[in-house]
Amino acid sequence: MLSSHDIDRVCRGSHSDPFAILGPHRSKGGKTSVRCFLPSANSVTVLSPDGAPLGDLTQLHADGFFEGLINARRDTPYQLQVQWASGLSSRLEDPYRFPLVLGEMDVWLLSEGTHLRPFEVLGAQACTMEGISGTRFAVWAPNASRVSVVGDFNFWDGRRHPMRLRRECGVWELFLPEVSVGALYKYEVRDQHGQVLPARADPYALQSELRPATASVVGQLPEMVSPSPARKVANALDAPVSIYEVHLGSWRRVTEDGNRWLNWDELADTLVPYAKDMGFTHLELLPVSEHPFDGSWGYQPIGLYAPTARFGDAAGFGRLVARCHEAGIGLILDWVPAHFPTDAHGLANFDGTHLYEYADPREGFHNDWNTLIYNLGRTEVRNFLVGNALYWLERFGVDGLRVDAVASMLYRDYSRQDGQWIPNIYGGRENLEAISFLKRMNEVVGVEREQAITLAEESTAYPAVSRPTFAGGLGFHYKWNMGWMHDSLAYMARDPIYRQHHQGEMTFSLVYAFNENFVLPISHDEVVHGKGSLLNKMPGDRWQQFANVRAFLGYMFGHPGKKLLFMGCEFAQEREWNHDQSLDWHLLDNPQHAGVQCLMRDLNHLYRATPALYQQDFVPAGFEWIDHADNQRSLLSFVRWAADQASFVVVLCNFTPNVWTDYRLGVPRPGCYQELLNTDWAAYGGSNVCALATGNLTDPIAWHGKLNSITLTIPPLSTVFLKWTA
Repeated sequence: MLSSHDIDRVCRGSHSDPFAILGPHRSKGGKTSVRCFLPSANSVTVLSPDGAPLGDLTQLHADGFFEGLINARRDTPYQLQVQWASGLSSRLEDPYRFPLVLGEMDVWLLSEGTHLRPFEVLGAQACTMEGISGTRFAVWAPNASRVSVVGDFNFWDGRRHPMRLRRECGVWELFLPEVSVGALYKYEVRDQHGQVLPARADPYALQSELRPATASVVGQLPEMVSPSPARKVANALDAPVSIYEVHLGSWRRVTEDGNRWLNWDELADTLVPYAKDMGFTHLELLPVSEHPFDGSWGYQPIGLYAPTARFGDAAGFGRLVARCHEAGIGLILDWVPAHFPTDAHGLANFDGTHLYEYADPREGFHNDWNTLIYNLGRTEVRNFLVGNALYWLERFGVDGLRVDAVASMLYRDYSRQDGQWIPNIYGGRENLEAISFLKRMNEVVGVEREQAITLAEESTAYPAVSRPTFAGGLGFHYKWNMGWMHDSLAYMARDPIYRQHHQGEMTFSLVYAFNENFVLPISHDEVVHGKGSLLNKMPGDRWQQFANVRAFLGYMFGHPGKKLLFMGCEFAQEREWNHDQSLDWHLLDNPQHAGVQCLMRDLNHLYRATPALYQQDFVPAGFEWIDHADNQRSLLSFVRWAADQASFVVVLCNFTPNVWTDYRLGVPRPGCYQELLNTDWAAYGGSNVCALATGNLTDPIAWHGKLNSITLTIPPLSTVFLKWTA
């Protein structure tokens, strides 16, 4: 006999074990007792799958609790014929007659925190169970006293579909028949004291509503994208990598249609051909995981497994990735495992306890961004994030993940005053849990998705970021060279007359250039928040500003390291980046802006066609100074060597507006040299000063430590690439 207390708890939505009450249960005499909770129902009859009556249920509580006996075994399939108070009737499947959702192996792996692909078993998965179509829901909330699925299919009523707790792993589960792809849902959670918390979005949701709405959407798990040998080659350390960094919401907008965003397919039709024409090898997208606030640019995500609804559904994002690969372009995603926002529908205080975040604000609250920091000491949290990395790489086939804010993860005292942080177990400032997590993530990616790459945005001198974990490193493939970026932009912002006193800002990067596998980034962070656009950082009159941009881009493509350029810089956008507006494409009607774009296109194509400029980015053998000490004329000259140590390119930079004539330059080999590219060519908006006459030959005159040298003219504010032609 059921107690009135149990019935009352079901009707109030506070029962912690609904399967102990609802559904089929053995009764005396070989009969089965069937119980259900159906608010607003007048009568309920149990039917066999072929429609034969098996018995009527009696209403035991006015709120809609029914019970009755049927002449059938407990495991007999049945349906419920319901007559509603509205006068309508319907035939329903009973969620509480279905078996366990999670298999024993999944439960064991989840409890260990070692499930490589938790997204395959957690979240909302459209599926069939015992031949019935529906959706299985599973959510980790070990400290909750009750969790229910609420959605547009049950009037957002937390009493109707409470879930079963798998105590071994702290996961609540439920199969809901007839709930299909596209249904809106959340989880209604009661904390350990019975208090109902704000409804939670699903941490593993595959799709979400468009902000400001916050519900999760039942999605279809994308099929696995097969590994690609071609992508492995294109992402290798000795491959040309020129990355175009893009914020999808402001790259281009449809102004004649309310200034709206382009959708995934429109981006595939426009962004991909543009990047291909411009010669970029990779696109890098600012975070596309679902996020509530446009102004965060995606760096405060809540739906880590859901491509943002701003541009369409998850399938559309998959098509964009495929179109990139069809065009021979890689796709890298910015990924944010460092922190998450405090929005009420998100991960904060998820089950009434600090589940995903550190409890102590000295560990768990980020003062700079007013966000919460993942507790990477919890195996389930690590599993959530490592699984997310694999999800994007395997299920969408993206080429890599650029990990945001790594420095903030590595140090417990990051941006904290004395007394505002907690030392690690050894008394140090390193965050040992985060270090362990990053190594684990990179190891899993390396084993499970060998073609993929990870890139660290890391701004400190932490050692061996891009070295294998077996050699004591963090295991990233690449690290952003923030020092190069800061030094070189500081130098370029100086009036040329003063640059002679700061030559070291352009040469110091070669002291440490081979300590890591560096990417040279001119990212979104450098053209926003009052820093000015790349063009407006440059000194001098209008002509000199453009010439400085061209010379800088040439220097960047000559310098060892892979390349990254934020959108708009490729045509010298004038104003700062604004995430609410399209780039100023109309500027390309101006020959100066069009000239910079032409240069950028030619630099990319030269770079990709010239192994000396990319094959040995990370070893000293790939670089050789000719002269770095001519600070009086602000000149730099160096050689880039290919892996065969036979082919090479000479690079010469002039960071003054002066033309230097009869300049003698030592060169590696005697013979004839010609210009490969000169940023001062007229086609780029320059003054068209040629460095070399056609067929210029070397002289057997020792210079700059070389046995042979050549005389040339150095154009103003320029970078020149020279090729030996024998």
